[in-house]
Formats: sequence, C-alpha cells, structure tokens
Amino acid sequence: MKNLEEKEKKLENALSNLQKLKINYEELENSVSNLENQKNQFKIEKEDLQQKFVDLTKEHQNLQYQLEKVNLDGFKKFESQNEFKEKVDELNQETEDLIQEIDKWQT
Repeated sequence: MKNLEEKEKKLENALSNLQKLKINYEELENSVSNLENQKNQFKIEKEDLQQKFVDLTKEHQNLQYQLEKVNLDGFKKFESQNEFKEKVDELNQETEDLIQEIDKWQT
C-alpha cells in the first residue's frame, strides 16, 4: 500500500512537471513566433531603407552634377568678366596713349 502511494505521488509529480513543460513550450512557441514576426518586419524595413539609400545616392549624384555645372558656369562668367575688364583696361591705356600722342602733336 505504501509502495502504491509513493508511486501515485511520483506520478502526480511527473504529471505536474509535464504540465509545466507544456506551458513553457507554448510560451517558447509564442516567443519564437513573435521573433519571426519581428524578423520579417525588420526585413521589410531594411529593404525600404536600402531603396531610400539608393534613391538618396542618385539624388546626391544629381545634385553634385548640378553643383559642378553651376560652379563651372560661374567660373566661365568670372573669366569672361576678367577678360572684359582686361580689354577695357587695354582700351583705356590705348586711349591714354593716343591722348598723349595728340597732346604731343598739338604742342
């Protein structure tokens, strides 16, 4: 009889432990499922961010090209202005030389 009671007690303990394991397994399954959902969400976000990076890189290259073009145009205008100023200075110098020559001939 005592032996039977001990076996029954051990069996109840074993069933209790199995019940706890079942609960832990269900919690683990839920955790794995949640992690899988998070993984999928991160994957989607990663793809979105990669596409945004590609788009921003293209936009950066386009803006860089436009900036170089503007700088080149500005440089050309600056060179043209300098050339114009040099021509004006040359003409002024020639005019002064001519005025001096005229003054020499008049005196």
